[in-house]
Amino acid sequence: MGKELRTEAISQLFDAVLSLENKEECYRFFEDVCTVNELLSLSQRFEVAKMLREEKTYQDIAELTGASTATISRVNRALNYGNDGYDMVFERLKK
Repeated sequence: MGKELRTEAISQLFDAVLSLENKEECYRFFEDVCTVNELLSLSQRFEVAKMLREEKTYQDIAELTGASTATISRVNRALNYGNDGYDMVFERLKK
């Protein structure tokens, strides 16, 4: 994450997320913090990342998720040139 994003406010938000203890608490918190569209966008990007790692085509991903090719490309760029956050989480979810 760029230094411009490493703010006290974002650190506090991450601390809040890390304090959540279960999925129900996640639903409650994220429904309050995010709009429905923001939450759907986040979940769509996560689904796109999973499908890209499964080597699905852009066309298949767009059809199955409704994501635009711009969104798919952005997620693909994060997977290939980002901070490995998606892959870290995918590995943990396998366990």
